[in-house]
Amino acid sequence: MLCETPMTTLQMPGARSARLPTQSVPRYALYWVPPREHPLWAAGNAWLGRNPEMTDGGTPPAHAAQPWHYGFHATLKAPFRLRDGLDAKSLCHEILRLTRASADFAMPPLHVGWLDGFLALLPAALLHAEHPLWRLADRCVTELDPWRAPPDAADRQRREQQSHSRAQQALLDAWGYPHVLAHWRFHMTLSDASPHDAQALWQRAERHFAMALSQSLTAGGVALFAQLRASGPFVLLRRFAFGA
Repeated sequence: MLCETPMTTLQMPGARSARLPTQSVPRYALYWVPPREHPLWAAGNAWLGRNPEMTDGGTPPAHAAQPWHYGFHATLKAPFRLRDGLDAKSLCHEILRLTRASADFAMPPLHVGWLDGFLALLPAALLHAEHPLWRLADRCVTELDPWRAPPDAADRQRREQQSHSRAQQALLDAWGYPHVLAHWRFHMTLSDASPHDAQALWQRAERHFAMALSQSLTAGGVALFAQLRASGPFVLLRRFAFGA
């Protein structure tokens, strides 16, 4: 299907209202997730303890409270609020336009590794900027940016407290996120930073994902996630298939 509906009763939120406080306005994100029928999807959901298509309930595992909150994914366009006057329906139309013009491609082999102190699924070999996965991430950042609202004061203050290089600060100012374009890194987060008993957790993750990672994998499409209430977990609203 062109735009698969999730296995939930969630309704697509409408346009942002100027009368709502920023904290009450949904945030959206464009993620890559494995196709539903691939064992990596089930393995990732089992590792984090929830399926974002099915429910937003449950208890986060001790090793992955933050990844549980966002769901099993790799970020293509980081969470953002919609500009005033725009709605999720128009965002979906633009995502459809983007995915219709994109051909499916083979995903790079992945492995369990460490990135900046947290456990993640990472490309097993260096990913070049011309790889279709990297080009897809660049397109999601730039072509969907007209839908992104400027950060509010709380967002700016939170970002200013983080350490960024001069180049990352420029990307943050331009695109709302510092890890984009040349600074983008494909990863699927599996733990909080500096988890307890890190070596044992890494070994457990290798065993857990071994079967799924041994099978060939195509990208399939992209997924629209949303945080529908303040501090709530992100849920998968819709999948969009390539080239449909």
